[in-house]
Amino acid sequence: MTYVVRAFGLWNGFSSDVVEAVNASLRESLISSGMIWAGSMEGKELVALDFDHTIIDANSDTYIAKLAPGGMIPEEIEALHKPDGWTKYMQQVFLFLYQNEVQPQNVLDCLSEISFTPGMRELLLLLSSSNRFEIIIISDSNSMFIDHILKVGQVAHTVSEVFTNPAYFDQSGRLHVKEFHVQDRCTLSSKNLCKGEILQLYIKKRSSEGIQFCRTAFIGDGNHDFCPCLQLSVNDLIFPRIGFSLCRKLSRNPEMIKAKIYPWASGFDIKDVLF
Repeated sequence: MTYVVRAFGLWNGFSSDVVEAVNASLRESLISSGMIWAGSMEGKELVALDFDHTIIDANSDTYIAKLAPGGMIPEEIEALHKPDGWTKYMQQVFLFLYQNEVQPQNVLDCLSEISFTPGMRELLLLLSSSNRFEIIIISDSNSMFIDHILKVGQVAHTVSEVFTNPAYFDQSGRLHVKEFHVQDRCTLSSKNLCKGEILQLYIKKRSSEGIQFCRTAFIGDGNHDFCPCLQLSVNDLIFPRIGFSLCRKLSRNPEMIKAKIYPWASGFDIKDVLF
């Protein structure tokens, strides 16, 4: 809000103290009149991230296949693997691991081995240290995996909300996963999770709570990350990971994108743009 007086060209000849005093007075007047929300002029920014191959440097779902006998998932289960039916496939993978006496602690220990993508843990900590940013995760992984890995990495506190497929261990130790939702409107997304819809609904919800984001940044890597990119405006930012399918898809469809695109190789690249 430093530039309100200057924007009207009235500041020439006045000291900086006078400019700041008038700005402060104008700000309070706008807030008291209800014309603006008290926090809107600070420029709150939303940062939405994918999880697998974005925050972490692996696919958490496929990583646990190493727990299967011989480190292999049977062909009849692999045959269930479809781009739009990932959750049903993982349900059968989890059942197979359970039938082969893989214990919950084995699964959690396996997940703990996964490394964060270079610079990504540092990015999350830096973003969360500033009141300027709000962080959410939108992922086709599952809640059990994401929650555990964030806690192991000591970054769970940095994330405001996680949108993913709900998962839990039952009393016998079997891991279950359910669809986040079931949709057939978006052909760019999986049936169980449309990231673009989730992003839009979150921004709308926060707006109803008095939080207006001045800018949204989406960070991802895969084909299913293309849909949320289509929801972004000229003020927003897209960060596709170099060498992954989202980067290639964006380069093939530049006419569909309004937001600025910044390919990245590490979280430090993203930090340099956001800060």
